Amino acid sequence: MSINVLVVDDSAVMRAMIIKTLKLAGTPLGEVHQAANGQEGLDVLENHWVDVVFADINMPVMDGEEMIDRIRANPALRDLPIVVVSTEGSKTRIQSFHEKDAEFVHKPFTPEIIRDILEQKLGISHAQQA
Repeated sequence: MSINVLVVDDSAVMRAMIIKTLKLAGTPLGEVHQAANGQEGLDVLENHWVDVVFADINMPVMDGEEMIDRIRANPALRDLPIVVVSTEGSKTRIQSFHEKDAEFVHKPFTPEIIRDILEQKLGISHAQQA
């Protein structure tokens, strides 16, 4: 089973790091889509099947939190797994993401952390990824 991924971050370097980390985690990647802000991310979701979204919080045009709110408001996307990847992470903010059924990962992160989250959110085991 390959996983289609959307990586939303205003930093091209961070998008590349997330994708590299997914590969190092042994994730069987299908299509990998990228977006530089939340609006671009929503545009990708309108046109492509995605299994999981990795999103930053602070971005121009539309931030990650607004993007998550719009995804959760869309009946076709409301159950889409979302992982927020950010350096920002007050307990209150992290709790608000959990209430929106989004995981939170602090930058920097390891392939093992990403692998564990994918196992939890997508129900795939490490053996299935190998």
